[in-house]
Amino acid sequence: MRVDKSRIVVSMVASVDIGVDCEEEEENKLIEEGDEGFEASFIEQIWPPWGNVAIHEDPDIEPRLSCYQSEFWCLAEPIRNGLLDDGLRVFEFMKTKKITTGHTYSLVLKEIANSQGFDTALEMLMELPGKCEAKKDFDAVAYNTMITVCGKINNWVETERIWRSMKENGCSATRVTYCLLVSNFVHCSQNELALDAYNEMVQNGFEPGNDTMQAIISVCAKEGKWNLALSVFQDMLKCGFKPNLIACNALINSLAKAGEVKLAFEVYDILTSLGHSPDAYTWNALLGSLYTADRHNDVLQLFMSIKRDQGSQLNLHLFNTALMSCSKLGSWDRALQLLWQMQSFGLSVPTASYNLVISACETARKPEVALQVYEHMVHQKCNPDTFTLLSLLRGCIWGSLWDEVEEILNRAAPSVSLYNAVIQGMCLRGKIDSAKKLYTKMRKHGLQPDGKTRALMLQNLPKDSGRQRKRWCPGYKIVISIALLSYETTTEH
Repeated sequence: MRVDKSRIVVSMVASVDIGVDCEEEEENKLIEEGDEGFEASFIEQIWPPWGNVAIHEDPDIEPRLSCYQSEFWCLAEPIRNGLLDDGLRVFEFMKTKKITTGHTYSLVLKEIANSQGFDTALEMLMELPGKCEAKKDFDAVAYNTMITVCGKINNWVETERIWRSMKENGCSATRVTYCLLVSNFVHCSQNELALDAYNEMVQNGFEPGNDTMQAIISVCAKEGKWNLALSVFQDMLKCGFKPNLIACNALINSLAKAGEVKLAFEVYDILTSLGHSPDAYTWNALLGSLYTADRHNDVLQLFMSIKRDQGSQLNLHLFNTALMSCSKLGSWDRALQLLWQMQSFGLSVPTASYNLVISACETARKPEVALQVYEHMVHQKCNPDTFTLLSLLRGCIWGSLWDEVEEILNRAAPSVSLYNAVIQGMCLRGKIDSAKKLYTKMRKHGLQPDGKTRALMLQNLPKDSGRQRKRWCPGYKIVISIALLSYETTTEH
């Protein structure tokens, strides 16, 4: 077959549609973070030096290359070989000849980012779109490169500005553009912007990929938008995607906070059907969902199941969730068992955990047991806080353990919260004289009683003195307040 020498066709480099050809491969790397060079980014593109050239076997025949192809070759070769200065000189020449394209700018920006840093590349690209000769050449590929550079240095402000500039210049975003936007905004914790980019992507008819959808699920979980998170999760399953364990956990946690216990456990079932093994985050979310729904017995039952089947997953958060349910139920014996188990697991028991055990004893009206836990806590060199002492004092007041109440107050630093609690408890239990003495001591420490404490002390002023003051002045409340002030002044001296 004879080939017509005059019809040798050269495929132009400018016609290569990188934004379409590479999207599937690019999407798979979207949300990954790392310190690798720019060339490892998913914006990396294959630059065929000549395109698809039909070459005749006759050695005398040479393909006639366009001016653009020749210049692009002169630009690409030195850049590939690390000769950036030579490449930039060719780039300036191409600009004067007005034969640049978005691919040209993308290649130059990418190489500057690799060799001189992302900040330098960002400074350069911020100047380009405003220039008339560059503005017309900026297509989606060039804008994508700009967004990628911004993402490498976590500059979400410039990412948003480039996105707006792209719209203003009438450049249509591609699927890659939206994936880049979502990735950048998620990495910079700009959740609302990430959701805006995702919604616009869907509205424009682009199908988000696996990594983008997983990122959006995490964003929705943080923003409390469990309905959208669940919808995206279901879309992933319909598309044949496999949500990873992190996305599943985020959705379960979001549903748990919203009180959607049934849905949370349904997602858990899907998680296991996908072949994922639940981890501590999974269990914490599920236990949290039951606790939020006030299903405290179910919390303890699930905890025991985890301990039996996956004891290695147990951590401080799981133990504390179980202890919180014990506190609500007043299950002091189970709380004690959990406390000993924490220690046998080698966990360092914090003050908050001891507080929950003491609170369970308070709810169960077991002040003697609470005191033993308190002594053990001190022996373990775990410092009690105000919440520890308040719970302990309330339990002792209910049990009329007044000597222990006094001992606790003497051992603790003067605290207005502790004095208010004890004085109020004494008044309610009929220990008026003890309450007055403690009130005097409180005032000597310079502590100001709260409204309830003052009201209780007013109610227990001498009756005759109260009647006299009521007769002398129609403003009874004012007089009573003056009487209390007088009483305080007397006690202080």
